[in-house]
Amino acid sequence: MNFSNRLLDWYKIEHRDLPWRHTKDPYIIWLSEIILQQTQVRQGLPYFLKFVSRFPSVHDLARASEDEVLKLWQGLGYYSRARNLHFTARYVSKILNGVFPDNYRDLKSLKGVGDYTAAAIASFAYEEPVAVVDGNVQRVLSRYLGIHTPINSTEGVKEFKLKAQEMLDASQPSMYNQAIMEFGALHCRPKSPKCMFCVFQEDCVAFQQGIQEELPVKLKTAKVKKRYFTYLVLTDSEENTLVQQRKGVGIWKGLYEFPLIESETPQDVSTSEAIIKKTGISENSISRIRLYNEKPIVHLLSHRKIITSFIEIKLSGTLSDVELSEHMELQKIKDLHQLAVPVLIQNFIESEFSMA
Repeated sequence: MNFSNRLLDWYKIEHRDLPWRHTKDPYIIWLSEIILQQTQVRQGLPYFLKFVSRFPSVHDLARASEDEVLKLWQGLGYYSRARNLHFTARYVSKILNGVFPDNYRDLKSLKGVGDYTAAAIASFAYEEPVAVVDGNVQRVLSRYLGIHTPINSTEGVKEFKLKAQEMLDASQPSMYNQAIMEFGALHCRPKSPKCMFCVFQEDCVAFQQGIQEELPVKLKTAKVKKRYFTYLVLTDSEENTLVQQRKGVGIWKGLYEFPLIESETPQDVSTSEAIIKKTGISENSISRIRLYNEKPIVHLLSHRKIITSFIEIKLSGTLSDVELSEHMELQKIKDLHQLAVPVLIQNFIESEFSMA
């Protein structure tokens, strides 16, 4: 029995029952694939269900504001995915009249849709015989074929794409692609693969040579850099605070946060001078300065370690009387939960203002 037949037999018995596997609607498939980029199914599934419920069609998503999309996305991370999702929904709705491209090449022209996502949509929705290549597929192929080329090298990207296409069952690309990804996720796992119960034992190079844990090979990535964040949480007697929307580039673009002092090295910014310089408030209006967290909060991103402190600045007057610095907005504490914020800020709001 060949590779495809064994794989599909395994899949028919072991696959998970996931909602996007019950449709050929390219909108639903596209939505699921964008949400699941760099996200495990158990984490992404609740978000998928929320998005489908709130935005049943691409036109519904296109009509939403970016703030609403970011708020619904909150906690998933990699917020550029949410912005690209919204941009593409508007493009498909307005320019393409709600009709998604029906082939791999044209799907790749959509913002936020790369090789893998285009292949997934093309094969799942339209049965186009193009292979998907994600981390699960790379792991299965590297072990089964004994490939030592680093998966994140230029040569590796080309080699795995070629091998995946060669092994694709062109007669049923949708099921095959789902099956090989599912096999990598559930059976040929990164750690402790289920080799003793594997349908490929006899001809899996990694199993025969006992090198399952060594494959796939991956080049070391760039060193994680540290950033020091100090958030200034201003409050007054009327239960107001200040927030600002993050501008420019970066993963948190468009999200709200408290006034921030950011640096590459640790700095003491709990002085009135630093606070006045950042916010523009006068020293006479400050009645108390207090550090919320004695131990800095460490927030890990893919290439960043954010070491965070929150400082409370209690005002004797009201923020409505203060001339605010540019980009800062007055916000009721009780309404903070309505804003799209990074999970770091959301955790703080829930911890400190849950009773406000």
